[in-house]
Amino acid sequence: MSASELATKIRETLSVDAEAFQERTEAEAEELKTEVRAGTFDNNQAIVGLEFELYAADDQTDALRRFPRQLLERIGFEKELGLHNAEMQTSPQPLNDYGLEAQQRELQATLAPALERTKTKDIRLVSDGLWTVPPNGETATEYLCDSVEEDGIRIGTNMSDSVRYHTMANTEYPCGFRLDAPHVSVQAETVMPESLITSIQPHYQIPHAPDLPEYFRYALRVAGPLLALSVNSPFFPPDCYDDAHDREIVADAHMEHRIGVFESVLNPPEESDAQPKVIFPRDLESVEEAIDRIVADPLIVPMDVKRGQRFDDRFAHIRHKHGSYWRWVRPVFDGVTRSSANARIEFRPLPGQPTIRDAVAFEAVFGSLLESLPRRDHPVRNLDWETAKENFYGAARDGLNADLTWITDDGETTATDEIYGDLFEHARDGLELRGLSTTEARRYIKPLRERFERRMTPARYKHDIVSQQVQAGVPLGEAIWGMQSKYIQQQRETLLEGTFVDWLA
Repeated sequence: MSASELATKIRETLSVDAEAFQERTEAEAEELKTEVRAGTFDNNQAIVGLEFELYAADDQTDALRRFPRQLLERIGFEKELGLHNAEMQTSPQPLNDYGLEAQQRELQATLAPALERTKTKDIRLVSDGLWTVPPNGETATEYLCDSVEEDGIRIGTNMSDSVRYHTMANTEYPCGFRLDAPHVSVQAETVMPESLITSIQPHYQIPHAPDLPEYFRYALRVAGPLLALSVNSPFFPPDCYDDAHDREIVADAHMEHRIGVFESVLNPPEESDAQPKVIFPRDLESVEEAIDRIVADPLIVPMDVKRGQRFDDRFAHIRHKHGSYWRWVRPVFDGVTRSSANARIEFRPLPGQPTIRDAVAFEAVFGSLLESLPRRDHPVRNLDWETAKENFYGAARDGLNADLTWITDDGETTATDEIYGDLFEHARDGLELRGLSTTEARRYIKPLRERFERRMTPARYKHDIVSQQVQAGVPLGEAIWGMQSKYIQQQRETLLEGTFVDWLA
């Protein structure tokens, strides 16, 4: 699509009547609530799914690469924000041994031929939390901030030709469009800096939709501990850093900068009166409140939504608005057919992981915790929401070194061994409740348990490499790129079959 064609479509989108859009959204919400109360969105069992994002790197130099659009379609991936991004999604499966095995096999079956096909173009697909090596001949800042103006419309040069993404740079909602982190301050004119980050997103379908608030409450409380185990983005591309001493930059690095990137790019600046949209959400009192929150959320891009033949096209305006309902944990209501309609929890804090088995381990543990904790009436449901929020942002800063608070049957605790001992025990219990044997359950949990026992996350692994190099006098940029090369090389051997802890042998 040419710049002029894209600008025309953006202008057409901007002309949509926002008030009329909101009125249709509110009318759909009442119909959706009726269907939820009628049991349409119930499931006869717990079901899980996974979104898995990657980026393209040069197979020889590790530099970021733009995906040829035809190649992306040919390998069966979906486009994402940046021209370097790709995404695949698993088919929903029951939370049992067969279902989890199917999740892993589907990822492997899709990714294995994709790796072969992209290799012929000297492209390597990388599963990571945040890329650090810009395209050859460009700085990261140039790549992220490059944009043009076409007939008064701002267009990101390296963004996919999605009208929604580009329209966000031309609406009244004041996204910050900036990177704001320790020793990093980059200002853009589009949402393109968000394409620095990639994630995995497990989904858990609620058996009985009206029970969503209870599951949601537990999902918020496990967010901090699971994020602490998953952290994988301690460094930015070197040219993004301000003029600070290398050792100071290393010392002040957060273990999971992805959290701050998403918030600082998409939320309004602090001085704005506009409501932030990327937040750690509050507890829900009812499933109706979950729907009301989506409806009340500030509208960024009101589009002329066409209703198709899907069952949930009856709620097309809600579905569209949900696309910019950015919460770290969020409810979803959809379904291609009435029989497949579901209410689920989308868990968004987790960065991309070193291997497929690591990603499936997080999917299994997240799903099994939501299976066990409500069933056992676990006392962590009584953990104060503010404390759960502090756990979350503390985990983003410090990973497994964060000061976390949890509640066990013996009361409140800040002892890390007690927290994760209880968490892994209930993950095992949740999997056994779904029919897995103890041995099978432990197999899915093992990659994460071993991370904890070694006190080693992907972020800490990266940070140790860079820190040791900088202490030895290596310039920060060289240290970061050397670390990235080692990460990608280790992943070559383990992405499909291994786990992160195999790197530590």
